[in-house]
Amino acid sequence: MTDLLSDLELIRDAALAAGRLALEHREAGLKVWSKEGGSPVTSADLAVDQLLKDALLTARPDYGWLSEETADNAARLTKKRIFVVDPIDGTVAYMKNKPWWCVPIAVVEDGRPVAAVIHAPMLGEVFEATLGGGARLQGRPISASDTDTLEDAELLADARLMEAREWAEPWPEMRFTKRNALAYRMALVAAGAFDAAIAISPKWDWDVCAGSLIAEEAGARVSDHMGRTWRFNRPDPRQTSLICAAPALHPLIVRRTAPIPLAI
Repeated sequence: MTDLLSDLELIRDAALAAGRLALEHREAGLKVWSKEGGSPVTSADLAVDQLLKDALLTARPDYGWLSEETADNAARLTKKRIFVVDPIDGTVAYMKNKPWWCVPIAVVEDGRPVAAVIHAPMLGEVFEATLGGGARLQGRPISASDTDTLEDAELLADARLMEAREWAEPWPEMRFTKRNALAYRMALVAAGAFDAAIAISPKWDWDVCAGSLIAEEAGARVSDHMGRTWRFNRPDPRQTSLICAAPALHPLIVRRTAPIPLAI
């Protein structure tokens, strides 16, 4: 556990430094490009990625590295532990000076996250967890909601998607809210602020890895839409889909989403 706490302190400090740098870059003015596929990337994304890489790999040179803004290297597959990082999750919100972006960092060992931090700089929030050590927000324990019915549940999901499909089993009336960063959505479920986060499409490891540990340590359940558990640091660093929910709601959601034919 001491080893995990040391890693947690390292990634917490790195996330806080990354948040400060991101805010400084936006204040100074951003350069913006479009990636292949059309999603934006800014000069701050790249600067934060470099800061995190320098800080984390200098401290742990034997760890591997997986980041949205670094070309993937198969050498990570040979490492017992790797860092999984998204320098800025929610870049569009960040560019628009909205608070729903964050810096998620996880340490993965043998395919599962063992330490994680999600820092939302504009909100001054730090979510964190270690495997078996519980989840915290601002150092205080958090837990997923005890909601046990989907009726009137508060979901972080695309209302159009949920309401447009011809679902084999209809959904009851629910309340939907949007938040840009996927990692932050999972943190909010972990804290009990929302009952579930649903995304019926493939998600990159760097978007969901830190959130999965924080949510599970808070008592939430995390899986793909068929209820299958995740493993990280695979050759293809993606998960099929995301269901992150209060424990009583998870099976009610998966029962409806499992028939969807979705593959990476």
